[in-house]
Amino acid sequence: MLDDSGKDPHQAPGPDWYQATSKFGRSSPRKAIWQLLNTFVPYIALWALMVYLVQQGYSYWMILVFTVAAALLLLRIFIFFHDCCHGSFFASHRANRVLGYVSGILTFTPFEKWQHSHAGHHTTAGDLDRRGTGDVWTLTVEEYLAAPRLKRLVYRLFRNPFVMFGLGPAALFLISHRFFGKGDGKRERYSVILTNIAILMIFLSAGLTIGFRTYLLIQLPLFLIAGLLGIWLFYVQHQFEGVYWARHDAWDPMRAALEGSSYYRLPGVLQWFSGNIGLHHIHHVRPRIPNYNLQQCYNNIPALQAVKPLTIRGSLKSAGMKMWDEKQQKMVSFRSLKDISPR
Repeated sequence: MLDDSGKDPHQAPGPDWYQATSKFGRSSPRKAIWQLLNTFVPYIALWALMVYLVQQGYSYWMILVFTVAAALLLLRIFIFFHDCCHGSFFASHRANRVLGYVSGILTFTPFEKWQHSHAGHHTTAGDLDRRGTGDVWTLTVEEYLAAPRLKRLVYRLFRNPFVMFGLGPAALFLISHRFFGKGDGKRERYSVILTNIAILMIFLSAGLTIGFRTYLLIQLPLFLIAGLLGIWLFYVQHQFEGVYWARHDAWDPMRAALEGSSYYRLPGVLQWFSGNIGLHHIHHVRPRIPNYNLQQCYNNIPALQAVKPLTIRGSLKSAGMKMWDEKQQKMVSFRSLKDISPR
């Protein structure tokens, strides 16, 4: 778990520049409220516009253009949710919890359940001996070759881009988040129940007002597009060429942050919609830095600028990376198995 500073209490002291990042971890009510206004207001306006267009019989292809814009805003709302899970969006714990629940309901994600698993992700990222908490299922080459045929088949299906980025988001957000997880405590279970009730109430209210057909014609494609973008961002943040993984005895949390988390350099518009989450190496160095301070932190700390950026074009290679090869210390494809003999 993370301590009140958002850092793993078992992590060794960081380099000299690490303390300089602390000032960027201070929440700003002005920046936070402005982000809420410039995101929730257009999101609600787009929803109202799409409802009108559907009910007036306009071309669904035209409506889908607005759906993409709304999906990008929903992605940004998820970044606010993510900040609330780290207690960074607002200085107030209560304000973070309230916004976390509201944004979690909009993104079909139970706040405290996801907060718990995500904290585990931050304390285990890049650690080969502690995989499986809030991360993308990743096998080593050794594990894959030693696995039964059925497990290898399931893993290949899971790693298929159509499944991971198409069916995966729908399965995760629409189905998986509706149930308790193994080891969930009272607060996590409460968040699942409350989120499910809220989603059901919204669905029923939509049916009684705008109609179920209108709601589903808007909500489903919007959600699938936002989910695809969100899963892709999360994937390339820790699955990319040159990524760091190590066994626990040799695992270095600072290297895991700087080398095991990407700096995904996006065009300005996409960086805005994704809430600066492309600066993911900074987020893992100090998780309590809110999204609206990440770029400023990057601009002021030369050591963070030394991390090689991952471009959109370069990130496309990540889709073909399927396993971690401990011998070569890199991610490899299924195709590379023909050159690998069982060990």
